[in-house]
Amino acid sequence: MQNSVEVDYRKPVISQKSSAFEYIKKHYFLYLMLAPALILTLIFKYGPMYGAIIAFKDFSPIRGILGSDWVGFYNFEKFLSSPNFTDIFMNTLKLSLFGLLLGFPVPILLALMLNQVRRAGVKKNIQLMLYAPNFISVVVVVGMLFIFLSPTGPINQLFSLITNEPIMFMSKPEYFRWIYILSDIWTGAGWASIIYVAALANVDPELHNAANLDGANLLQRIRHIDLPTIRPIMAIVFILAAGSIMSIGFEKAYLMQTATNLPTAEIIPTYVYKIGLQKGDYAYSSAVGLFNSVINVVLLVTVNFVVKKLNEGEGLY
Repeated sequence: MQNSVEVDYRKPVISQKSSAFEYIKKHYFLYLMLAPALILTLIFKYGPMYGAIIAFKDFSPIRGILGSDWVGFYNFEKFLSSPNFTDIFMNTLKLSLFGLLLGFPVPILLALMLNQVRRAGVKKNIQLMLYAPNFISVVVVVGMLFIFLSPTGPINQLFSLITNEPIMFMSKPEYFRWIYILSDIWTGAGWASIIYVAALANVDPELHNAANLDGANLLQRIRHIDLPTIRPIMAIVFILAAGSIMSIGFEKAYLMQTATNLPTAEIIPTYVYKIGLQKGDYAYSSAVGLFNSVINVVLLVTVNFVVKKLNEGEGLY
């Protein structure tokens, strides 16, 4: 006869809520350390979301947010049906997309090359040169661009050997996008490579020694040892970059704008600034900004889903 096991159903069952409460109670000091950052995030990130209501209203500063008339999606329809919507939207998308495609591989290549430098002193000097542009003010960077690319600047001095007249780099619309993207890569690629350099520093040297004994060359070691190490970080960085693909920095684009390059230089952030702060149409500018944020969220979710499918379940969340 088989022995039966008696179960005492009167014994209290510890729920997940009680166990979580006990864990928080036990480690309360860690949560107290987290509290200031959480409070600041709630105040300065989630609190201002209340103001997004004005995108659905005919906002009047005198009547306030709640006192203004509700207009629904009128401001969004106004933007989508405006004559310059297509140009502004495509300028923003192209500038962000080309910047991502051209700029994303550069920090990875820099990190892989820095990882091959064995002399510590030389490596530090190279890193210093690569990281320094990141700390230059955007205003200074744009000023340098206007000086170097001016009709009498050093770049045009070189082109004068080939052409008889200077090239108006900062005035012609066809040059704006490339100048913006290449200068962005120059200022940010070195700093962005830090995370990859740190990940490659954790690679066991014995793996490279074993690969050398097996006859693997440099490219084979990079492909089979270094790249698999930084692949999860590459996926996360790519998802975050793609999720903010419509959020281009306002300052640099606005400073680089001239009266003649606006056909390609006018993007959503600069348009919001001009409509909202310069013309005082806060409701319409809020609708444009909210539209931009929704596009970013959709891109973030979509890219994360695709990367998880292609990267064996490794994604941002």
